[in-house]
Formats: sequence, structure tokens, C-alpha cells
Amino acid sequence: MSVFTLAEGEREAVLAAELAALTARHRETCPPYRRILDAIGAAPPYERVADLPWLPVRLFKTHELRSVPESAVFRVLTSSGTTGQQPSRIYLDREAAAAQTRMLAATVKAVLGERRLPMLVVDSRSVVRDPTLSARGAGVLGMMNFGRDHTFVLDEHGRVDAEAVKGFLARHGGEPFLIFGFTFMAWLYLRDLGADLSQGVLIHSGGWKKLAAQAVDNAEFRRRLAAECGLSRVHNFYGMVEQIGTVFLEGPDGDGLYCPDFANVVIRDPETWQEAPPGVPGLIEVVSTLPTSYPGHVLLTEDLGVVRGVDDGCWPGKRFEVLGRLPRAEARGCSDTFGQG
Repeated sequence: MSVFTLAEGEREAVLAAELAALTARHRETCPPYRRILDAIGAAPPYERVADLPWLPVRLFKTHELRSVPESAVFRVLTSSGTTGQQPSRIYLDREAAAAQTRMLAATVKAVLGERRLPMLVVDSRSVVRDPTLSARGAGVLGMMNFGRDHTFVLDEHGRVDAEAVKGFLARHGGEPFLIFGFTFMAWLYLRDLGADLSQGVLIHSGGWKKLAAQAVDNAEFRRRLAAECGLSRVHNFYGMVEQIGTVFLEGPDGDGLYCPDFANVVIRDPETWQEAPPGVPGLIEVVSTLPTSYPGHVLLTEDLGVVRGVDDGCWPGKRFEVLGRLPRAEARGCSDTFGQG
């Protein structure tokens, strides 16, 4: 099942109806959400996705927002944050947890295929052992579902485990294998392995802040990995714990991020809050039909982005780029909080 099939017009019609229904459902079952909608005067009909009321993503740091009884909560996810920050708390029931796992799988299969590939994780095993699972740990754990013979590039002390990598490549280096890591860590460690990773498929996300300081953009990231370790199949993705299971995936040719059929982005002018046209930067709003156990289906992020094209790339729908954080917005955490051991 491909999840990159809907042209923008068709996607808009489908999502507007489904998200309007979700808005009504959350209004009914989440009293704090209902009070917010009442306070801002939000009311149907919502004819377009851009008409739907959004929540600022940081609201999940300060409010308990769930649309299921406490007894039905199956898992609570927390965002990673830098020291002193309040993490977001995301409440999943079994249905929502199963849906996010299923749709994440359908999304990454677009670039990995149906087979479970041997997997190299650019992190330490300790990141998935923490009982209070961080966004980084949840990201690693989520991606581990799509791999086998999981091998961690770093040891428990955050140092490169050269022997483990060497053994992995001896077993699997001649066939396709999956590499997953947060962007800064992939940049920091993969180029220094001195290994042939030409059969690898790298999926990476987050942590561009440190690379921007080194004047490394996406094009340079891809160029250097191809030149220095043979990695040419590289897919960045954009996602967040507040919409767990929804990832916006970079196309095969690196020309931008694409929306799966059950999600979309709206770029909003930060002064007027109106939808910005393609080519004009603004704040990224992310919408997804997956958040059914909490009202996270329409979220305004603190990230700046721009739509680069519509129905003009390797997959249909909007093709967009993340430009960075809104000035003075707090750091998201993940790999930007990674301290070198």
C-alpha cells in the first residue's frame, strides 16, 4: 500500500472532511480542547483544511490534552527537551498506538520496500533503555521495527564501536541495509567510519541546528555522505512526537519533503495567520488524521518552512522545505541536545 498517491486537490477534499470530523470528536471528548475552541470562537463548517482551528504545539507542554479516559491510556510519550524544559505529554490508547505504527510502516516502505532490512543505528543502545522514553529513544525504537540484526554504531559510553560496525558490514555490506540516526549524529559519525556504506539506505531527521552553524545544508549533507562513504540513498524526514506516526519524507532525488496521503502542511504568514502561497515562507502547520486519542490533528509548529511546489515532483501533493526554528523558539531537543561523551 503506497501512502504517496493523492494529488493536492483530492487530498484537500478527503482531509478537510476527516479533520472536521476529528475536530468535532475531540471537542466532544476533551473538555480543555472544547474550552479553547469556545474561547476563540471556532465553529464549523470548515470547508478547507486551512479553515480548521489549530493548536500551538507547545500547548502539550503545559496542558493535559487527551480525548480518552485515563483508564484507556496505553502509552504516554514525552518529547525530549533541553535541561529545564517541560516536555510534551502525548496520550495514546491502543487504537491510536496501533494506527501510528501501521502508518509509519506504510510511509517508510515507500523507500525501504517490503523486506525487513539489516539495520545500523547511529546511536547507543542506552537511548532505547530509558524507562521514560524520550523523543529520540521513541524515534529509534519506532524505526527498529523496520530492521533486523540491529547494530548500534556507538557503545554505552557514546564512543564509536568500530568492531560492531565492522562485523555488521562483513555480514550485510554487500546487500541493501537500513541506517537510521538523527541528522547531526549521522553527519558526525558516518563519515568517520572509513567504511563503504554504498548499499545503505539512510533515514535521518532532526538536529540541523548544529549543522547550520557549520554551514552544512541538505545539499552539502547529501554530497559529502555520497563522496565520503558512498551513501547515495538518503531520506530526511520531518516529524514530531506531538503527531507520532506521521512523517513527512524526503523524495528520492532530495528535492523536498512530501506529505503522506493522511497528512498535509499549511504554511501560515506569522503576522496575518493566513495561508501563504507556494514560495513564500511562514510557520509550518501540520495536519494528520492519526491523532484520535488526543487533539493533535491540527498543530501550529514553531518551525519555519516554505512550499517549493505542488504536484510537480516524484510524488504527488505539496513538496516543502523546513527552513529552521522561529527565532527565540526553544530548542526542540532530540539530537541537538546530544552531548559528545
